[in-house]
Amino acid sequence: MTRKFSALRDELSPDARKKSAALTRKMLREMPLHELRHVRGLSQQELARLLNVQQPAIAKQERRSDMYLSTLRSHIEAMGGELEILARFPDGDVRITNFSSIGEADAQNEESPSGPPKHS
Repeated sequence: MTRKFSALRDELSPDARKKSAALTRKMLREMPLHELRHVRGLSQQELARLLNVQQPAIAKQERRSDMYLSTLRSHIEAMGGELEILARFPDGDVRITNFSSIGEADAQNEESPSGPPKHS
């Protein structure tokens, strides 16, 4: 017999419900980019259309372990979010602000085989 999740949840002890809610909050705060896209209700094809790229480019980005901040920012903004960089220290957190002016040129350079431009 199938039971509703709400009925199962109601049978949990208050302590178990607290632990479950805390775990849910943690899981929603920490997830890979492809899961975030999925949770936001977007397919790779839809995100590609928003970013004006082909779907395989989205698949490639989601598999990467390293990317430019400007590329990540564009993905997050296409999903309706805002990217913030936060450094955590034992004595407190610091929001890093000097990445807020990264332009689209940086994202375009990421696809260049020669890498980012050299500064003298």
